[in-house]
Amino acid sequence: MFNNFLSPDPASPVPSSSEIEAEERVFNKSVRAFNKYATHSLAAIAKKRKDYNSARTNLRNLVPKTDLDSGIDVFEKRLEDVESCIKRNQEVVRSMVVAMGADPDSLDLPQGRRVAGRPNQDSVVMDGDMDKVRSTLRQFVRDWSAEGAAERHDTYSPIMETLERIYSHLPISERGGITVLVPGAGLGRLAFDIVRQGFTTQGNEFSFYMLIASNFVLNSLDEDSQLVYNLSMGAFILKHSKMLSISCGQFRFRISHRAGFQRLMVAGDFLEVYGGYKERGAWDVLVSCYFIDTAKNIFEYLGVIWNALKPGGIWINHGPLLYHFEGMKNEMSIELNLEEVKAVAKNMGFIFEEERMIPSTYTSNENSMLKYIYNCAFWVARKPAL
Repeated sequence: MFNNFLSPDPASPVPSSSEIEAEERVFNKSVRAFNKYATHSLAAIAKKRKDYNSARTNLRNLVPKTDLDSGIDVFEKRLEDVESCIKRNQEVVRSMVVAMGADPDSLDLPQGRRVAGRPNQDSVVMDGDMDKVRSTLRQFVRDWSAEGAAERHDTYSPIMETLERIYSHLPISERGGITVLVPGAGLGRLAFDIVRQGFTTQGNEFSFYMLIASNFVLNSLDEDSQLVYNLSMGAFILKHSKMLSISCGQFRFRISHRAGFQRLMVAGDFLEVYGGYKERGAWDVLVSCYFIDTAKNIFEYLGVIWNALKPGGIWINHGPLLYHFEGMKNEMSIELNLEEVKAVAKNMGFIFEEERMIPSTYTSNENSMLKYIYNCAFWVARKPAL
């Protein structure tokens, strides 16, 4: 029952110089994407304006005006509003890059690393890179704003309520000995909320986009500071909004630190960071929230989860199974369905104590005509005690 489900010796060797250089390239590309956010986004708005103005004047005159004197119609006003939001968003992005110790004005590789006569692919910011930047900004709304409270309630509350039920016998001041691991921590809100309930918590994240943003929120704000930023969905709103106009809603998030509680974010691949011997049996609780479907090989994820937990440890899962690498030609993607995932976990030895489905959204826009509702699998499973 307690067989090791990992390879015989997963100890991580010291990274080679080439691995370090590759990691640096990925980080620098993330920084350049953040730095080019405004330029890229404003260019997209300029294209929309050009397309709109290509319509005949008599047709554009059918669009309602904002008022009788300005002469500007509501569509043009909406474009101006989005441009204003983008420019304010760039201020947030700049603060994130500076907080990470990177150059907020870096848009290309140093001269010595360029190849004369042709563009260096490492310096090219693709649409996919910008999608990750915009996704990170939407994550701010989900994790750290009043507007994201409903999504957080649907997704995080079942997890927090489970932790509270299991450890209700311990006052908050005595929960520091309970260790909780949160892989795929994103911008860190779930890990932060668990810390506030007294647990010694470690969040793990692989994406540099998320790490740059979470560092800004969790490590760069003074105690009890409050920031107000205007985070726009940009083209997402333009594409799907049913509204004739939009505004840059002010998304407020307040950070307060509880003295004496440990909070830690660890960067790196989940399998590499927690697949070694030193992490085996190290954690009382593992919380996987919108996480397990990021696996290329779901068997490896399940093996690391099993081995990371102490005997008697608890695994709380909440999320869909939308395998992130599905359909990618050059990537492995083992895509067990929900019943198969649970069957494998049970055959490994996990005892499922609670199972249910919970509908929830993810970075949803309330003003959009398009909404995705995920039917998420929630479970509480226990690794048997020795």
